[in-house]
Amino acid sequence: MSDASATAATDATPTRGYLRDTVYGAIDGAVTTFAIVAGVAGAGLSVKVIIALGLANVLADGFSMAAGNYSGTKAELDDLRRLRDLEQRRYDAAPGEGRGDLRAILRRKGLAGAVLDDATEAIAKDRSATTEILLVDKHGLSPAEPHPMRAALATFGAFLLAGMVPLLPFVLGLDGAFRLSVWFTLATFFAIGALKSRWSLAPWWRSGVETLAIGGLAAGIAYVVGSMFDT
Repeated sequence: MSDASATAATDATPTRGYLRDTVYGAIDGAVTTFAIVAGVAGAGLSVKVIIALGLANVLADGFSMAAGNYSGTKAELDDLRRLRDLEQRRYDAAPGEGRGDLRAILRRKGLAGAVLDDATEAIAKDRSATTEILLVDKHGLSPAEPHPMRAALATFGAFLLAGMVPLLPFVLGLDGAFRLSVWFTLATFFAIGALKSRWSLAPWWRSGVETLAIGGLAAGIAYVVGSMFDT
């Protein structure tokens, strides 16, 4: 990579990752679909009903989650851009006030004396750099821009993949389909939790057990409620 390319890559607006959207969609997909499967199986209904309701949940609820995530992420992006534009116009109109905010932020970070003066002076020369610091430390926002459509697709894709797991034994017509559905789904819960540990302080096995317990409790409640209507 040339120096110009490296500089361009460094100066490009950072974007947010999609691990959160993926994990969120996968957990909800596995939990809600298995809850439906467990509830319908507990009621003693036919395999066709289990598949129909499960597929309806995967597609409809998955799309609903994706649409909600798109709208929420779009609002987050609009707010970020609004505040960035507001701070830049404010800096242009009153650079001394913006410099004062920047100096106060750097002081809270532990700078003092000549170092504080030099850092304030150096950063204040760059309006964009000053704005990004104000976004983080004044407004509590990340300067990384989210991508609403990618976030929605990540949520929907993860929901679809994880949500199909409880249905697979029924779709494939396997013997002991419900028992296999239980084991497949519990393994999925644990795997999702282990993946989630990548952005938490908990070890992978503890995060896996935690997600397994949450998903198992939801499924257990659904099965017990469904059993009450067993014909």
